[in-house]
Parts: sequence; structure tokens; C-alpha cells
Amino acid sequence: QDNRISIWSAGDLGNAGLNGEYHGEPHLLCDIQHNGDVMDMQFLDQERIVVASSTGTVTIFRHHQNNQTLSANHRWDKAHYHVDQDTSCGGAACTGVVCNNPEIVTVGEDGRINLFRADQKDAVRTIDNADSSTLHAVTFLRTTEILTVNSIGQLKIWDLRHQRNEPSQIFSLAGDRVPLHCVDRHPNQQHIVATGGQDGMLSIWDIRQGTMPVSLLNAHEAEMWEVHFHPSDPDHLFTCSEDGSLWHWDTSTNVSEKPSFLHQGGRSTAYLSHSTINQSVVSAWLSNDPTKDRMEITNLIPNQTLSVNSLDVLGPCLVYGTDAEAIYVNRQLFA
Repeated sequence: QDNRISIWSAGDLGNAGLNGEYHGEPHLLCDIQHNGDVMDMQFLDQERIVVASSTGTVTIFRHHQNNQTLSANHRWDKAHYHVDQDTSCGGAACTGVVCNNPEIVTVGEDGRINLFRADQKDAVRTIDNADSSTLHAVTFLRTTEILTVNSIGQLKIWDLRHQRNEPSQIFSLAGDRVPLHCVDRHPNQQHIVATGGQDGMLSIWDIRQGTMPVSLLNAHEAEMWEVHFHPSDPDHLFTCSEDGSLWHWDTSTNVSEKPSFLHQGGRSTAYLSHSTINQSVVSAWLSNDPTKDRMEITNLIPNQTLSVNSLDVLGPCLVYGTDAEAIYVNRQLFA
């Protein structure tokens, strides 16, 4: 199977007609072959993309914008591998990657955590037996701390400043240890963390207190593959699933007020103002039953049947990919 990394142009974000409709089709700018399945990828900066492979390799690709080509800039072979296998045979899948330039953190099926720097050949730090089970996803909590989720329902915090190879905190789902597949943290209230897993439930955690989620919300009918807070309007959260749905969770208290702070420059507003809106958002995510009077949930793809494997969101734009081998761009999230 020929797997490829592709760069697409979805047109200029501001390039919409009077009614917000967009007239250009997304088009392919360039692509490059990739060995193994692409398990995860993230931009390191404007030109470089870090890609996790099912072979265990982690590659930095560079996008040359002057002539629209992609090239492999750096590669860490077998960043993830099973110890009991002869090193000549396959590695263990690298399941997740997160970047905070120049730092790159990867996790894998082998329960290993690697810390790389984009400008260094060897790993800065490796925690070999970080987890006895598969690590499915990773994200930064703060610049020196990361969050991981694993296949036995645990959320862990790791402090990369400490040399001991153990998590600083462990949180877990009660009862059945349902595998967790994805994790994201609230962009301005860093103690609020969202995870999703095999049972399709959305879990909201307050990492300042307790070891269990503060709320469990019934969500999808199959695995939840990704969860993302909107980066500049985090009272909006998005989840996608194997069941073919993509949900928009809206906890903004007064729905009619939305447009005022959901404009392109919304990021500065969200970061700088601890207005009543921001306060209510926080309590909405952390209240025991956020759905009761605060939450509007919309399935953005009502008739979809194939798995929605990945999503990302920025400003008024949502992009997602499905098992139909198609990429969809929704430019009117808040229309």
C-alpha cells in the first residue's frame, strides 16, 4: 500500500464570499511517499511537519513553499520498538506525536515516551518502560509537562524536568478499564482536560482534584478517535468517532452572544479577558452535569456512515478526514 503525506491548499481563510460561502475547491499542492501507516502528525512550525509511523519511525518533513515540494528533513528510525523482537524486524507503532518547537514528544505501542529536539540527531530523553500498556496519545500540559492516555483507561502527567521515569500523577476511569484513545487540554484553563476512548464516552477531568473524571458524558456509539477544544473559543469542543459522527459540544452560556467573540481575532479575547463568559465556561465544563442546561450538542455530519478518523479546528474552519478517503473542510462553523 502506497501511503503518502500530502499538503493541500484550502484557500485563504479570509477568502469567503459575502455570505461566508467559499468558492475555491481544496487542491493538492504536493505529496511524498511515507513508509507505514500515518498514525499521527503535527506541524512543528510553518514549514516542518512531524509524522508518526506504524513502523515506529518518526520523520520530520519540510514543505518547500517556493517550489511546492516536500522532502524528508530528519528521521528517527525505530523510535518505538518491541524489545523481544529481533531489531531487524518491525518496530512498534508510534501512536502519537506532539510538538512545542523545537521539542517533539512521541508515544507508542511499546509504552515508550521519547523527547526529541528538531535540531538533534539523538533522543534528548527516553522513558523506556513508561507504561506497561499501549500509549495512544500525548499532549503538552505545560512546557515541561505532558499528558498521556493508555489502553487501560489511565491519564498520566509526566514532568520532563524530573529524571525519575515515573508519572507525577495518575488518573483513571473507575470500573472497566476502557482504553483511552485521545486527549486534549483546555487552552486557557490548563487544569481542564478532555479524553475519549473505546466506549465513545467523553470524559472531562480536573487535574487539580481527585483521580477520576469530574464528568462522563454519553457521546458516540463506537470509538472516539479525536477530541479538540477550539483553540481560541474553548467553550466549544469537537469529537469524532468510528460511528461516522462528528460532534460539536457548545457550552457557551448565552448562545445568542456567540458571534461577538467568535471572530477571527478571537484568540486574544479568549486569552486576555476573564470576563463573565470565560468564568461561566469553566464552571460549565466542570459542573457535575454540564449537559443539564448549558450544553448544546450538534452532529455536524448527520448522514455519515464511515469512520471519521481525524479532525482539526481553527477560527471558523473545521477540517476532518474519513474512511471514504476524503477530506472535508467546513468554513462556517459558527455561521
